Amino acid sequence: MKFTGTSDYVAPHDLTLAVNAAVTLERPLLIKGEPGTGKTELAKQVAKGLGITLIEWNIKSTTKAQQGLYEYDAVSRLRDSQLGDERVHDVSNYIRKGKLWQAFDADEKVVLLIDEVDKADIEFPNDLLQELDKMEFHVYETGETIRAKVRPIVIITSNNEKELPDAFLRRCFFHYIQFPDLDTLQQIVRVHFPDIKERLLTTALTQFYEIRDQAGLKKKPSTSEVLDWLKLILAEDLTPEDLRRDGSNLLPKLHGALLKNEQDVALFERLAFMSRSGR
Repeated sequence: MKFTGTSDYVAPHDLTLAVNAAVTLERPLLIKGEPGTGKTELAKQVAKGLGITLIEWNIKSTTKAQQGLYEYDAVSRLRDSQLGDERVHDVSNYIRKGKLWQAFDADEKVVLLIDEVDKADIEFPNDLLQELDKMEFHVYETGETIRAKVRPIVIITSNNEKELPDAFLRRCFFHYIQFPDLDTLQQIVRVHFPDIKERLLTTALTQFYEIRDQAGLKKKPSTSEVLDWLKLILAEDLTPEDLRRDGSNLLPKLHGALLKNEQDVALFERLAFMSRSGR
């Protein structure tokens, strides 16, 4: 079972190597990188490329590790007991399977995506150590032990918003997705916009990297944002000449797709003012 990328996803060699290493070692693959560099999409494309099911667990600031295993609805059981419902005699009627249980219960290998693990409480990764290591957990209400029928491919993403515990990191295979270079980004763009003209692509990406490399930028535009920008450029039927900037206006055309806060917009407005003043 080897992942080599898909027709919809340009996967550099080091990334496919990391995926296959994690599969071989049977360890979770921890993927870090800037927001918008395709970390979540990787899990989807691994599932697609290997022809297996994807189970997604999207983590929020309020998510608890227990929710990935199961949740026991004691309130509903109490209500049903008051109403004399026969279901109350079987506690399993009030247990809702979490995403890990679903992955463990699958008859075939699946991809389990634990997305944006760093959004949760700092103890969240530690609370999953044993379950991800041993691929089993205990259900206290029923007394049963749930073991993975087939070990899933676990992909965990992080935006590096907080440090992850060493004990958790030790159990993972780690890979950082570097921002793509020009050649790789051109390949990515052509996957999404196969008919884009060469001059327009070259002009747009040259300008994109100039913007991204601008000193003082608070939030650098990402891969997903340049794709949005190019989609708008094509929809507006802009030419390479339309994209050209000069000293009087350094803001890129349709800059709202690339610059996502007022500080960065103000930065380019100041640069334009300084350019005009220096003439």
